[in-house]
Amino acid sequence: TGGHTTEILRLLSCLSESYSPRHYVLADSDKMSEAKIRSFEQKRAETFSKSQFTLDRIPRSREVRQSWISSVVTTLYSILYSFPLTYKRKPDLILCNGPGTCVPVCLSAFLLGLLRIKRTTIVYVESICRVETLSLSGKILYYFSDYFIVQWPDLKKKYPKSVYLGRIV
Repeated sequence: TGGHTTEILRLLSCLSESYSPRHYVLADSDKMSEAKIRSFEQKRAETFSKSQFTLDRIPRSREVRQSWISSVVTTLYSILYSFPLTYKRKPDLILCNGPGTCVPVCLSAFLLGLLRIKRTTIVYVESICRVETLSLSGKILYYFSDYFIVQWPDLKKKYPKSVYLGRIV
């Protein structure tokens, strides 16, 4: 929601038309992002006439200030809900940037790969606002992503698997 949506849409604006269809996954409680995505896609369709996208909703894995113990339960529920969606879409690539919603989707895709159903490349871009430490999503997906991109050199020093590209959003 909010800043995460703005950042991911900036990243998507740089992609060619070969990245189609795009499947957006939103938290079921996210009220702002759908309008931003539809507006972005409408503008994109003016340039790329064959542009296609879908919107799917999953239960939010963690609310702000939710306790850690209850977060485990809600995240497991989100993973169970995400698995059929990920199985249905069978994405080639997941590009995500930090909201808690990306964790269940990425873990579901990772599980599909372990089961040899579909290998998905997971690209995680840590938010530009994360200067010195990783977000909780970043701390989890650092171990599951194929490419882990940071936008500050101090994070690259702390997390050697990461790729530092400078400010990309």
